[in-house]
Amino acid sequence: MKKQIKKNEELKKLIEELKKASISSKVNIWKRIATDLEKPSRRRRVVNLYKIEKNARSDETIVVPGKVLGTGDLNKKLTIAAYNFSEDAFAKINQKGTAISIMELIQKNPQGKKVRILG
Repeated sequence: MKKQIKKNEELKKLIEELKKASISSKVNIWKRIATDLEKPSRRRRVVNLYKIEKNARSDETIVVPGKVLGTGDLNKKLTIAAYNFSEDAFAKINQKGTAISIMELIQKNPQGKKVRILG
């Protein structure tokens, strides 16, 4: 199977940074997220807020290597990092917790401590 070439330069940079962070910090979570983001867009994870609400604990950091959609409500204080957010999901997350990009998460937490991948 031929590997597809990514056209999105921002995504390429993010994947490269994730791989660098994985090597420099010796943390496998960043490599796993990079591998998930390298998949074609139709195979990337899409997670609704109700699923995050159901599976996450309060004050936890969740990473979605894909898109977060706004179906459902968020009643817990969470930090959610994702490649992409729908407008509705972004607004709902910021009411209770914090929505950040994966790049911001790498900068804030290079060791990947207490970070969970969901999707």
